Amino acid sequence: MKNVILSSLILVLTLIGCSDKSQAPMAAVAPQLPVYSIEASSATTDSEYPAAIQGTVDVEIRPQVSGNLEKVFVDEGAYVSKGQALFKINEQPYREQLNNALASLHSAEAALINAQLEIDKLTPLVQNKVVSDYQLKTAKASHRIATANLDQAKAMVGSARINLGYTTITAPVSGYIGRLPKKQGSLVSSSDIEPLTKLSDVHEVYAYFSLGETDFINFKAQYSGNTINDKIKKLPPVTLILADNNAYAETGKIDMVDGQFDKNTGAITLRATFPNANGILRSGNTGKIRLGIQHEDAILVPQSATIEMQDKVFVFTVDKENKVTKAPITIIGKSGTDYLIKDGVKSGDQIVLSGIDKLQEGQAIQPTKSTKIAQVITKK
Repeated sequence: MKNVILSSLILVLTLIGCSDKSQAPMAAVAPQLPVYSIEASSATTDSEYPAAIQGTVDVEIRPQVSGNLEKVFVDEGAYVSKGQALFKINEQPYREQLNNALASLHSAEAALINAQLEIDKLTPLVQNKVVSDYQLKTAKASHRIATANLDQAKAMVGSARINLGYTTITAPVSGYIGRLPKKQGSLVSSSDIEPLTKLSDVHEVYAYFSLGETDFINFKAQYSGNTINDKIKKLPPVTLILADNNAYAETGKIDMVDGQFDKNTGAITLRATFPNANGILRSGNTGKIRLGIQHEDAILVPQSATIEMQDKVFVFTVDKENKVTKAPITIIGKSGTDYLIKDGVKSGDQIVLSGIDKLQEGQAIQPTKSTKIAQVITKK
């Protein structure tokens, strides 16, 4: 009986031991993740700079004479050609001024003729000593006065014609009409603060953007030439990124560098010209100029290898024991799908390429080789 009890006890203990072993937790398996190494190389990165777009000509249309706005020949946003009539100011007062000036001109012409006749009459009489030469001198002086009065009358006619011409306001260039704050019947004057409208010639547009002093120095160093103008001629085309983050179909050319830095911002303004035959771009548009600039001692890291937390960007580096460490990085630009890194990682570091969203600080991984290589940018 004792043997039976002892055997049963041993069987129960054995079963309990087996049950404990089956319930013991299995050790966590380190995940297999692609890792790549940073190595030195040369590359050019694209940097984007905010740009303000203007037409080649942006002109305010203002009246040169005062009067009631009799007609408005165009609508807001319309395309107009150079010389096309835009507005008509009531011309009647100015036509009457012209008529008055013409009447004064005719009177001056008659006075000049009369003065000449007096000279013609007195000349032979003086030669024959019938009258004194004083009368002839007086007649000649009157003739000079009549000539001056005629010139003045001609000038008044010219001025009146100009003012009459100002009553029809035409387009100084071809382009697009802006807003029309003044409507038909409004009283307008050359002293008005607000213009009648604005006209923009946008067959080409200017995109103005600024470079900081360091970027400008690096930018100049890439191109040969003794002067800025020599360097400008060798600059490659630039791309305009529109507000919707799409690239404008036409490339542009940098053709102007400002003469001095802005003392308040420490930046210098550059201008790129873009063709705009279809009128897609308008004055006042905004965008970004994408410019290729080389950087020294910087690193390109794929965006897929980074994670953003609390307004900071991190990568996971891998040490010799295959454990990961979350390292903050400083981004100073982009090159395609890569970030341009100023600091945070260095040449020779191992970085996890993907699958980083579930990694924890100090976690061990099984590195796998990747063909993707982060590049240290060095000066060519």
